[in-house]
Amino acid sequence: MIKKLLKLVVNVVVWFFIISIGLVVIFKWVPVPATPLMVIRSIQQKSEGQDIIWKHDWISKGHISKNMQLAVICSEDQNFLSHNGFDFDAIKKAMENNQKGRRIKGASTISQQTAKNVFLWPERSWFRKGLEAYFTFLIEIVWTKERILEVYLNSIEMGNGIYGIEAASQYWFKKPASKLSRYEAAAIAAILPRPLKYKANPASTYIQGRKEWIVRQMGYYGALDFELNEDERK
Repeated sequence: MIKKLLKLVVNVVVWFFIISIGLVVIFKWVPVPATPLMVIRSIQQKSEGQDIIWKHDWISKGHISKNMQLAVICSEDQNFLSHNGFDFDAIKKAMENNQKGRRIKGASTISQQTAKNVFLWPERSWFRKGLEAYFTFLIEIVWTKERILEVYLNSIEMGNGIYGIEAASQYWFKKPASKLSRYEAAAIAAILPRPLKYKANPASTYIQGRKEWIVRQMGYYGALDFELNEDERK
């Protein structure tokens, strides 16, 4: 019985690695058609008697405004191009503040959020965090930073039933993602911590303040240079 159980466990582990690595390799080139969160939200809407809202239009990175790419980096993870998936300084600060009864945003990197959005489910547990770390490690090895950002911007929740930047841009500003201005991009980035609560347009006083802060950070950050930062990381 013990030998059979051990054999079963080994087989499950082996197949988990085969499937997970295979998916990461496939999604290096293939658009992500759906995420666990999209399915979960649809089930929730259905169970609550609501109409199912699922707006998701995948676009390549070349069709995403540079303003939008810069806005999410400045608002979510300013060390994105230089770290290897984990911002240990931010994690340390988050732990220190949690111990003091305060919470700060910023410990979860864009790479971690991408790993969670594409491969996992929205739950707070050590098991899920462990899987998130594993998938973050994988995508940082297999994908480029450009690909991680592209997948992130195409899969993240940006409103009620709104997934990805193209659907969000059309929903909030009635224009394609390639045409987003700095302030429009900043407005969308500003709602990402709680996209079901906040609106990008019209912006509340709080979101307007965050938008102004993000635009200032974009000015300080300067132009994105993926090739330069990839060389530095090597």
